[in-house]
Amino acid sequence: MRKVKQGDRVRVIAGNGKGKTGEVLRVEPEGNKVVVENVNIQVKHQGRTQQHREPGILEREGPIHISNVLPICPSCDQPTRVGFDTVAGEKVRVCKKCEGTID
Repeated sequence: MRKVKQGDRVRVIAGNGKGKTGEVLRVEPEGNKVVVENVNIQVKHQGRTQQHREPGILEREGPIHISNVLPICPSCDQPTRVGFDTVAGEKVRVCKKCEGTID
């Protein structure tokens, strides 16, 4: 079980996007990276191809390391570290500040 999942709200704590919040769009476990909306915007100059008739400049989010983000607890609305606990025989993620469940 991962501490950060797709769909979580996270805050960036290091790097150029420090202080920004956004939703996790994708998790790449093989490189320990996450893609967060509106963080680490990369620009690509796209030429004309058969799929893209119009050339132009495309902007998309790039991956950042998972250690540079903290999930935001829905209970206390603060970025927090994540712990694990067993509730009703099921493993759940728990906020370290307010001890509320994140899942």
